[in-house]
This record gives sequence, C-alpha cells and structure tokens, in this order.
Amino acid sequence: MNPKGKTVGVLMLETQFPRLRGDIGNPDGFEFPIIYKVVDGASPKKVVEEQNRQLVEKFIKGAKELIDEGANIITTSCGFLGRYQNEIQAQLPVPVFTSALLLMDGLEAEYGKGNVGILTISKTAMTAAFLAGAGIDDKTPIGSTETGLEFTQAILANRASFDEPQCKADLVQAALNLVSAHPNIRAILLECTNMPPHAAAIEAATGLPVSSLNDLLNEKAGSMRHLKLT
Repeated sequence: MNPKGKTVGVLMLETQFPRLRGDIGNPDGFEFPIIYKVVDGASPKKVVEEQNRQLVEKFIKGAKELIDEGANIITTSCGFLGRYQNEIQAQLPVPVFTSALLLMDGLEAEYGKGNVGILTISKTAMTAAFLAGAGIDDKTPIGSTETGLEFTQAILANRASFDEPQCKADLVQAALNLVSAHPNIRAILLECTNMPPHAAAIEAATGLPVSSLNDLLNEKAGSMRHLKLT
C-alpha cells in the first residue's frame, strides 16, 4: 500500500547492464509505484563523461510523458543529471529529484560542512563546472571507483554483464580510500544510483552512515523501506 499516493517516474539512461535489488532501475523492493521511461540516446558515456547538454530536452520530454502516465514525482537513474536540476524542474509541474547530490545540504547541516564525502562513479567527470552546476562546494571530499577493476568500467562501457562481487569490492575499497584520505568524514553520499545495492557493505567497512537517492525518494514518496542490502 502507498499511503501518500506517490507514483515515482524514473528517467532511465539507455543501458543494458544488470539492475540489482536496490538500484533505482529494479522495482523489486520498492514499496511505492514506479514507472519508467528510457531516454533515447542517453548512454552512460554521454551523460557522465560527455555531459551532453543536448540530451536535457529529451529528459524533459520524457518526464512530461511520465507525468501524463501518472507520475507525481520525477527522478532519474544517474546522479550526474544533478547539474540540470533547476533547468528540468522549471519545465515540470511536479517535484523533480534528479540526483542524490540534492541531499548534500541536509547532510552537511547534520554532520558539518566538509564532513560529508561523495562516492562517485567518476571523479574525473566531477569537474569544477559540474560541481558548480550541481551546487556542490569544490572543496567537498570526493572518492571514486575509477581505480577499481570492474564497477566504473562495466557501467560506463554499458556492458551486458558485470562481476558483482568485484563491483562490491571496488565500492568498499573506494569508500575506505575516501575515508583514509579525509579522516574528518562522518558520512558518505553515493552519487551513483547503481551503488545502493552495496550500501550496507560500505557502512560495515567504514562504520559510517551511507545515504543515496533511495533515502531521498523514501522521504519524498513516503513508502519505501530502508533497504539493508549486501
């Protein structure tokens, strides 16, 4: 049952890799209704690495179609769309939550400015221009799975399969590296929507609370369990 009647419309990148339980692209485990719209041509490479602005109108068009289908909240399957939050929201009549990065202000209010680290699929792509567009301070501690063996490579290359245990290992190691480099960190924010399936493993390894887009949607849609996944 969905007591607040919220239907979440998800703007999906054009991907083929597996969607594990806890990934926004997998409806299993979410208690609110979800409807999906794949945005044609929006590959991980174009959205994350190229940050192709020409796709923004396609995302807006897809969001309007989701609203026509009954969505009263819009979200996305990629944290890098946070750069276009205001631009997309301005064109839509329902609340839009493009990225987990929207949680940063609240987390810093709770844990202190500079004490929340971001774990991203690509630190290289988190340029100064991106951070400014997404409203993130350029001094924010940022860690990445780029130096791992599987997660970043498999997702950005849009492979048909990946080594799930190695993906988890990449995420855990990246989180440990982030905390080692920034001992002041008191909480971790997962930029990428493919990361939450391994949130519990990251929490166990670092001893720190981990937040993601799932937490934001739980607050706004009001009926999603806090998933403890391994």
